[in-house]
Amino acid sequence: MKAFILCGGFGTRLDYEGQLKAKPMVRIGKKPILIHLIESFYEQNIKNFVLCLGYKSETIINYFIKEKKKNIRNLSKKKNHISFKFIDKRMEINISLVFTGIKTGTGGRIFIANKILGLNEDILMTYGDGLSNINIRKLINFHYSNKAYVTLSAVRPKHRYGVLRIKNNMVDQFDNSNRKVDVYVNGGFFVISKNAVKKIKNKKIYWENEPLNSFIKQKKLFAFKHDGFWKSLDTLKDKNDFNEMYKKKKKPWIKLGI
Repeated sequence: MKAFILCGGFGTRLDYEGQLKAKPMVRIGKKPILIHLIESFYEQNIKNFVLCLGYKSETIINYFIKEKKKNIRNLSKKKNHISFKFIDKRMEINISLVFTGIKTGTGGRIFIANKILGLNEDILMTYGDGLSNINIRKLINFHYSNKAYVTLSAVRPKHRYGVLRIKNNMVDQFDNSNRKVDVYVNGGFFVISKNAVKKIKNKKIYWENEPLNSFIKQKKLFAFKHDGFWKSLDTLKDKNDFNEMYKKKKKPWIKLGI
């Protein structure tokens, strides 16, 4: 099963770095977060990747085609599409770089890449700025066992700020422990059936809006609960947090969640 990784968004909350490069190219340690994400998939036997490019697409293309030129085999260049085999000491994978536009919606990126590659198959999909130790095989099995059109990962994020408990206008408790909240949010790791992909009709559609709401009404959207590690790269603080983990030689996004 191919993994689509959406890499075209604007890194507006990453300060100056988000203006210089595509957000998936922000480095965690010595490698872009995109490579950490791909490695986490590869550890689970996912070897075919479609990178849906947009904003600062050249920074991703140059990383592979120039910086990692020695690792490239079977390079093929077509209009809006570059494909190759990528080989290093850790992995051997197939990558398609597909330019899907600058202001394209998230659903539109899937639509365009799927059309350019001429695919008609179920896919995995995630965003290029988040890492998790979600068990992909269990996610896929859950999807098919429920006969879902779409399965999303449901995660419980940690509080970003200190949480107040207020009683009679006075602070009764202040919790700055950064504990996980008791609600689930979209964790960004999907299994999408080919029939669901066909519901995306144009490049302006945002996957999180019309398509998902439609599948909710059809009772074909299922949630795979993941209580393990999950974190997205939204701000400079997130980048620093990731790098602190890496510095301590902790990569919780690799060890599989149960």
